[in-house]
Amino acid sequence: MSTIVVQEFITLDGVVQGGGGPEEDREGGFDLGGWAMNYDAEHDKQDEGGPIIVEWESRTEALLLGRKTYDIWASAWGVWDESADGTMGEFTRRYNRVTKYVASRTLAELGWKNSELLGEDVPTAVAKLRDAPGGEIRVWGSTELVKTLAEHDLVDEYRFIVYPIVLGTGKKLFTDGFPQSTLAFAETRTLASGVVVNTYRRPGAD
Repeated sequence: MSTIVVQEFITLDGVVQGGGGPEEDREGGFDLGGWAMNYDAEHDKQDEGGPIIVEWESRTEALLLGRKTYDIWASAWGVWDESADGTMGEFTRRYNRVTKYVASRTLAELGWKNSELLGEDVPTAVAKLRDAPGGEIRVWGSTELVKTLAEHDLVDEYRFIVYPIVLGTGKKLFTDGFPQSTLAFAETRTLASGVVVNTYRRPGAD
């Protein structure tokens, strides 16, 4: 059986939009992109967060992405140089190798190699992926998809990298209408930068 794991860079007010760069996701006129990257550059001088992400991503056996997140990732990891030094090359090689499962009502074909559309019935398709032997199926971003997965009790674990930042605007993961969920606390780590890494699991998850 595989495990559906949602990972998010998230602010204190719940924003998950555009943490990686100013042009990453400007939907809705969002102009505060890069908040996580900028915070780390200023406060995480020891790069405590980097090894955590590297360890997590070493367990990624597949990616599960919404259409908007897929477009962002395909135009970045899908074209970057696999021979780049450090984690840039490591992640690029991994993300190109694993299967990318994409939830979309509009895309008819996918340009990034090893990408597959989930079809019209996303919950059923994801449930089949989850029931099949495998490791961690990773979800980044993809707020609408995460809501759909939660509605069908298909999220096994949430990993939040929580930044001590309040943006006051931007896409949030837990919006009005998100299904009521009770999670089991699994782990927390506080970094010297002030970032807190929290892990929660669905009750009964191993």
